Amino acid sequence: MRAINNFIIIEPIKEEPKKVGGLILTDKLNEDVRYIKANVISVGNETQGVKPNDTIFYDRHAGHDIVHDGKRYKVIRLGDIVVVE
Repeated sequence: MRAINNFIIIEPIKEEPKKVGGLILTDKLNEDVRYIKANVISVGNETQGVKPNDTIFYDRHAGHDIVHDGKRYKVIRLGDIVVVE
């Protein structure tokens, strides 16, 4: 599987639930977090500044899901990335 043009295939990182004062915050409470952390799987030939295996933060409303070999990935555009670690 390989991305083309300015598309990027990513795998979102499932973060552990956060504890505040001994209480575990559910995913529902984290919906106000705008950016999600992910690993880059493949980048298109028109992308710059991002390469496979980079860790990024992207807009939670960006892209769409795909399933390849039974595994779920997300396809986003280069402009949806806000941070590269």
